[in-house]
Amino acid sequence: MATLKRILFSQFAGDGLTQLIGETQKMYTPKKGRRFNHENITYEISRPGVVEDNIEFEISSKIPQDELKDDKNMSGYFNEIKKILSKTKNKPVSIEMENIVWDSKKDTEKERDYVKLLYSYPLNDLYNDKEVMAQFEKMTANEAPESLPDSLGALTPQGKIVLQMVKETIQNFARENIEQLINANKKVRASMKS
Repeated sequence: MATLKRILFSQFAGDGLTQLIGETQKMYTPKKGRRFNHENITYEISRPGVVEDNIEFEISSKIPQDELKDDKNMSGYFNEIKKILSKTKNKPVSIEMENIVWDSKKDTEKERDYVKLLYSYPLNDLYNDKEVMAQFEKMTANEAPESLPDSLGALTPQGKIVLQMVKETIQNFARENIEQLINANKKVRASMKS
């Protein structure tokens, strides 16, 4: 059975990722759902879930098949992305190549290959007790620059601070993860063209 902490953290992590999707869709070319396009590559950010005591979400990007000659090149592209992302600070717990056959109009099939990354962050890494207390002390001394939004489920100001931190932290982690994937795609595409 899910605990209140897991339920609330999942909800606020979801809010943070949804806001990030809005940001990326404004910054790049928006696509349907939780997707955006940048330099002819479609990216997608999944909804988060709580698995044991971790928030998990996936980020994927389409492999630019039209720029690659054959399946061998597709595998090479994927392996280069994997090599780059395996060396990042907050590396994904899983890097897979996924093949999706999609039929949008029921009369034509589109086969697409994706790089699918799974990220997992411990719930306790999404907030900092000392920072929560420091913000709470500022609030009680009326030094806080802004008031916290109402958070259903948080009965105390400290609870609201924690949930706000969870939302912002997961958003920052995912933003960094997206930027790393975009940069990896740029690097690999450039190396394939040379």
